[in-house]
Amino acid sequence: MFRPLDPLLHSELRLAVMSLLIGVDEADFTYIREHTGATAGNLSVQVDKLEKAGYIAVEKTFRGKRPQTICRVTDTGLKAFEDYVEALKSYIPQR
Repeated sequence: MFRPLDPLLHSELRLAVMSLLIGVDEADFTYIREHTGATAGNLSVQVDKLEKAGYIAVEKTFRGKRPQTICRVTDTGLKAFEDYVEALKSYIPQR
């Protein structure tokens, strides 16, 4: 039986953002945009969805006079990602 997949993480860009953030303590918006190849507008919408779900924490600061957005995976996000990976495994035939 297939386990249901978290629809929030089943989006290619949101999954890419979570995958990047899992491997680092934090990442700024520019880093995420460059590594996902997403447009700033699309990435902004997807980051907002992940934040509203509690999967990531977003901190808006300034570096000098430039605005900076820092993202981190939350414990909730880490658990959701782990659950997603486990559910995905149910789609792979066992030999």
